[in-house]
Amino acid sequence: MYKATVIVKRRPTILDPQGKAVEQGAKLLGFNNVQNTRIGKYIEFFVDAKNREAAEKEVREYSEKLLSNPIMEDFEFSLTEWDYSEEEVK
Repeated sequence: MYKATVIVKRRPTILDPQGKAVEQGAKLLGFNNVQNTRIGKYIEFFVDAKNREAAEKEVREYSEKLLSNPIMEDFEFSLTEWDYSEEEVK
């Protein structure tokens, strides 16, 4: 069992309107040194795979096909071997 952590970010060349809105709100609150705010997604899940290579393949395909938009976003992921009891996952 592996625990996957995926971070999805808009590509630097793509406008991030949500990031701009948050940055404007920050300035209204007096955070005048904040610049270039970008908003992304942080996703965690478990993969029950035979080995690390199979887990990496599944996480990559899942991220490419469902978790990210390959036209506008990039993603990175990490895997950690996970020894758990049934109660921790539920």
